[in-house]
Amino acid sequence: MNWRSEAGRVYAFAHRNVLMASRNVFFVFELAFWPSVGVLSIGLMTRFLALDPEMTAFLLVGTMALSTVQVCQLDVSYAVLFDVWSKSVKHQFLAPVGVRHLALGSWLVGVARGLTVFGLQALLSWWAFGFDFFQPGVLALAAFLLGCFLTSAIVGLLVCALVVLFGTRAEVSAWATVNLIMVFCGIYYPVSVLPESVSTLAGLFPLTYVLDAFRSNYGFASTFRFPLLTGFLLSALYLGLAHWALTRAVTRCRRTGLLLKLSE
Repeated sequence: MNWRSEAGRVYAFAHRNVLMASRNVFFVFELAFWPSVGVLSIGLMTRFLALDPEMTAFLLVGTMALSTVQVCQLDVSYAVLFDVWSKSVKHQFLAPVGVRHLALGSWLVGVARGLTVFGLQALLSWWAFGFDFFQPGVLALAAFLLGCFLTSAIVGLLVCALVVLFGTRAEVSAWATVNLIMVFCGIYYPVSVLPESVSTLAGLFPLTYVLDAFRSNYGFASTFRFPLLTGFLLSALYLGLAHWALTRAVTRCRRTGLLLKLSE
């Protein structure tokens, strides 16, 4: 394998996402406005309800996870959505590139944007509410962010697969999927309060374990044994399945002629 060629193809997708995002007038809203509104609204709610520092930490960690995952997965989703919107899908998938280049290049840009959002929210939380996201330590924080970014990659690839299969009818999934997943992962409540059947379903999501592990650093007893190990193993499994799903979707799209219908 020619690593220089591989790196060049990954860089091409990363560079494309950066250029497209910088030309998007709503870029600042995705990166700064909505995440800031999310932290401020939840933080002010904790003040109004006079919650103790532990409960404040529980809610703010969930808010941070939601914003970080959403921003990062959008970049992965945009890897296909940009081409659908510009009617150039066939040009992308007829080029000598693979799903791995698309996924990794767009994900790296998403990670950079996710870190920016996290840094902004962490600073705002510290300034407005005196909450320190760096209290658990660098390793715990790195594991939390990695778990969020892996979830973003999984969701983004699945959104890409849906868009390739169903066209613009599925683009709403880029904004709806994360919010649906967060219902099961317990961003604002422990999964133990969910009905038994739903809480069992929550155990299928890697982010459930990542949130559980990070919140244990703020005085909450961990619900699961080895939450980080479980979360990362599930992430690796789902990442492989999501990559396979997008690859199969592209193959089917070529065979049925939908690739041309999504293009000029």
